[in-house]
Amino acid sequence: MSRRLVNITLDNLGDLPPTCRSCVFWELDPVSKARAEASDPGLEKESWISSVLLEWGSCGKILYVDGVPAAYVLFAPPQYVPRSVAFPTSPVSADAVLLMTARVLSEFSGGGLGRMLIQGMAKDLTRRGVRAIEAFGDKQWTAPACVLPVDYLLAVGFKTVRPHHRHPRLRMELRTALTWREDVEVALERLLGSMNPERVLLRPSPAAVSSS
Repeated sequence: MSRRLVNITLDNLGDLPPTCRSCVFWELDPVSKARAEASDPGLEKESWISSVLLEWGSCGKILYVDGVPAAYVLFAPPQYVPRSVAFPTSPVSADAVLLMTARVLSEFSGGGLGRMLIQGMAKDLTRRGVRAIEAFGDKQWTAPACVLPVDYLLAVGFKTVRPHHRHPRLRMELRTALTWREDVEVALERLLGSMNPERVLLRPSPAAVSSS
């Protein structure tokens, strides 16, 4: 079984799951998102990827297994993620990148792909001088949604940096993401397999979740 991790580009953007390919939950503010969904959200997604690639660099990765897209992750500095300012615990720290969305397709869950995906992202960001990853959690999470459950973020090494009754902001230092324990990776893989493909899920090292 061959595994290949590559940067997301306009050429392979179409390899994302259809619902994720046209999701602009994080990429646009709520008003712009509503307008885009009434026209062509896929075009807006492409425009966002193009702009971030040109201005900042790689903002996502796709993991292929035997040539088949099996997992992906999207991330960017907070200034490129308009939705992040809508959270009550914003803003994201200036030295951190926001893990926007990630997903491992259910048929590939349990094979360590989540670990490869997020550690690949962490190594990439470390080389680029980024110090940390931050995420907004959901304390009232009951079903797959665009924000990851707080309990899972804490379990994989995130620490709360700004408390809130619903959406605290959490942070993980990148050096931690590169040294996660195997038992945490297994727990994350299990979570990934339960995620709905239509939802956004954020996650540190060993696993990734699903996009809206």
